[in-house]
Amino acid sequence: MSPDADTCMHKSALLLSLSIALTGSSAHADTNEADRLFASSMQEILQSRPDKALTSINNLLERYPNFRLAQLVKGDLLLARAHPLSTLGNAHGASEQQADLREEAKARILAVQDPVNPELLPEELLQVSSDIPYVIAVDASRARLYVFENSATGIRRIADYYVTVGKLGTGKNKEGDKRTPVGFYTITGFKPDNQLEELYGAGAYPLSYPNEWDIRNGRNGYGIWLHGVPRDTYARPPKASDGCVVLSNDDLKSLGHYISIGQTPVIIAPELTWVDPSTLSNASTGIREAIDDWRKDWESRNTERLLSHYSSGFKAGSQSYKDFAESKRRVNAGKNWIKVDLQRLSIYQQPGSKDLAIVTFDQDYKSSNLNNLSSKRQYWQRENGRWRIIQETIL
Repeated sequence: MSPDADTCMHKSALLLSLSIALTGSSAHADTNEADRLFASSMQEILQSRPDKALTSINNLLERYPNFRLAQLVKGDLLLARAHPLSTLGNAHGASEQQADLREEAKARILAVQDPVNPELLPEELLQVSSDIPYVIAVDASRARLYVFENSATGIRRIADYYVTVGKLGTGKNKEGDKRTPVGFYTITGFKPDNQLEELYGAGAYPLSYPNEWDIRNGRNGYGIWLHGVPRDTYARPPKASDGCVVLSNDDLKSLGHYISIGQTPVIIAPELTWVDPSTLSNASTGIREAIDDWRKDWESRNTERLLSHYSSGFKAGSQSYKDFAESKRRVNAGKNWIKVDLQRLSIYQQPGSKDLAIVTFDQDYKSSNLNNLSSKRQYWQRENGRWRIIQETIL
């Protein structure tokens, strides 16, 4: 290749509109293989090694033939041998598709060149019960889905995947708004590919949207899934779905190893808050103390003290705070003693709100005239500096 062609190639790479500095950092161990191979080829372009970059792209396409972004870059590499290029996608038309692919390139390279420190954890995972082996968290700002293993030694990140979210981002409020919901959800089932349209690829995991907090806040819609892509597509731009979280088919199959239907928590955030693990313990202290005080005050049979742990806006299904308070006063008056034991306690912070926590547990209630086992999910809200229960659901 002539010096002029080499210069042309270098200019083309600088005009890829990635807006990311590729300064030689190595790929993170947790990053998907496709991301690593793609970032490696971009690195070689910026280092004026177009032939090696083309070899890397060919290797990538051999393993992932439907990786459209790689196909686009390969076209540019070949075209750059003939004349200068102005931007990513000169070898193709459809400028809107080019813009989408540039956004995909940014997200994929960011995951490799500026990865989240593997020692950090999302602040949203305040406390996870020991019987929950894996937790899934989606960070829309980075177009990544992270998997965390929960073991006797603590929580650690073990995998992450490139994902697509809603065309208009996060914060779903109503049906058809092209947004992905924000909050705490569980996976309610699995739909295999033979039950789905081609759009959903290798399968789909429906999420529990809308949850009780969504319904309380007037959010509606349905059919929010984790799902794959059509088989002629490796991936999509970061914002391209109608509200679902979308992975490549290979990644969806890999993710399936970490999913337990009805149990695996899924946190979806516009942007996860990454903190040192020791900070999680400190951050959860206040809410854990509030939960224990609530339990003790229930056991005391002092109904007014118990009711002080509930917000005036409390709801349990269709039951208001007033109805709930009247019921508690009536029921507790007939008790000689009460014992409340909480097991499998988990505490999650609502994404974007340090003053709202989601608490799940198994409750073993015993009293002088009634024994009852139940599973509950409560929303605790900090009001004037004090944590109070604002929503409760029996699961």
